[in-house]
Amino acid sequence: MVDERTVSPKLLRQFVPFDGLKRENLAALAQKVTLHSLAAGEVLFKQGAVDRRILWLLSGRLEMLQPGQPPRTVSAGTTGAADPLCPGSPRTATVRALETVQYLSIDSELLDVAITWDQTGIYEVTELKQEDEGAGDDWMTTLLTTKAFHRIPPANLQAIFQRLERVPYRAGETVIRQGADGDYFYVIVSGKCLVTRESPLNRTGLKLAELSTGDTFGEEALLADAKRNATVSMLTDGVLMRLGLADFRKLMSEPLLQRVSLERAADIVAHGGQWLDVRMPREYQTHAITGSLNVPLCFIRPKLSTLDRKVPYVVLCDTERRSCAAAFILVELGFEAYVLTGGLNQNPQALRRSA
Repeated sequence: MVDERTVSPKLLRQFVPFDGLKRENLAALAQKVTLHSLAAGEVLFKQGAVDRRILWLLSGRLEMLQPGQPPRTVSAGTTGAADPLCPGSPRTATVRALETVQYLSIDSELLDVAITWDQTGIYEVTELKQEDEGAGDDWMTTLLTTKAFHRIPPANLQAIFQRLERVPYRAGETVIRQGADGDYFYVIVSGKCLVTRESPLNRTGLKLAELSTGDTFGEEALLADAKRNATVSMLTDGVLMRLGLADFRKLMSEPLLQRVSLERAADIVAHGGQWLDVRMPREYQTHAITGSLNVPLCFIRPKLSTLDRKVPYVVLCDTERRSCAAAFILVELGFEAYVLTGGLNQNPQALRRSA
């Protein structure tokens, strides 16, 4: 059962590795630690369980059962209880409550990133909150718990957050307009945005999506070196963080994009992967890799539900431009995606391959 009470930084100081964090970073991280209770006899986790949480015993007693070893009791308040409970995944022991207990929990990846930044002297977490007390740090947490951000080197992350520019907007304001040049990558700190696209048959704009705190947009035009393919406007008052074109390409896009040769791409597909062609249907019909899937770049986000998160995708187009934009979106949203280096123009023999 989750306890709604706030966990204080002072309380966290009793546990490893919170005891070594800077005061400001610990205060921000404390907001993401949750307090839970467990009744006597209930199992906290079983041996072999895959779990992305880090846990600490706050009160009561637990029994830890490991193969080949006698049962061990962990009591709150003792030296041993200061360390995480059986860290790592999968779990190496089964742990159950000997009496009613309380324990602390936090996402393991979020904690790992926060510790890395703290110990490498990177920005103070509270700097990211700016003046938006109502928004809290949900946008930051969303980014930190995104697997894509874990692939960005700490030094790059430091530079990214130092160079993010805070911009307030009013409801109804246009952030980016379809047909304009790409200039910034955006992160929503607070508020909601509407994404629309005009067409010859719909000049008022077809609604594509609504975005909210923690969502990002604007990368397609920056990666493809193309015009904006949609208009994004504010549905409510809000605050956005934006990163300029040069900084985005150097600090963010390159670490996230995995380029592969045709040979490596074919191997990925042979072992369960899928060719993903992001050109327009007419281009695809003219010449395409047998067995490939066609989802034009402009429809990547609306068509996400048709893609399988368990399948690695090798993304291709004539060059790398559209491929890079599509792969970035997929990786950012938790997919495994690769870019065919040079695209079909430099790999014409790919058209003779079948998936």
